[in-house]
Amino acid sequence: MSRRLLITASMLLLSVCAASAQAPSPEALTVARTLVTTMKLPDQYKALLPGILLGLRRELTQDRPEIERDYDSMKPTFEAAFTPYYTAMLNDVAAVYASNFSVAEMKDMELFFRQPAGQKYLEKGPAVTQQVSKVTQDSSRKAAEDLRARLTQALREKGHKL
Repeated sequence: MSRRLLITASMLLLSVCAASAQAPSPEALTVARTLVTTMKLPDQYKALLPGILLGLRRELTQDRPEIERDYDSMKPTFEAAFTPYYTAMLNDVAAVYASNFSVAEMKDMELFFRQPAGQKYLEKGPAVTQQVSKVTQDSSRKAAEDLRARLTQALREKGHKL
């Protein structure tokens, strides 16, 4: 899940660069920050840090216990170093929402996410997205296999050797 979240966060951050030159209003940014918080994105972004640190640990320590001990003792420093990136990420995501939705739309979205159905969506959304992705990939694979067989047969009937 953290990989999916990282990809989503990256896509959102990249879309900031593609956003229009007109900056969102201060009100829109305030409402967007509230929406981002209601959507529990800060919690999800904080959850990225252990995965980042684990990946760096493997890379930097190279399974050497003496380095691993020093690395582990420095974790609080790393966590503090993540804070500016975390804050910038949340501000940038809020700017993406503020650039793509009106204040009224974001308020409506926040109301939805505060309701039981919205909370359920936030809870189950990643798993549902993953399931939908699997269904789509499986269906596409089956369709491609069937089409390949049919096209191969049709081309053979026209005299082509495949």
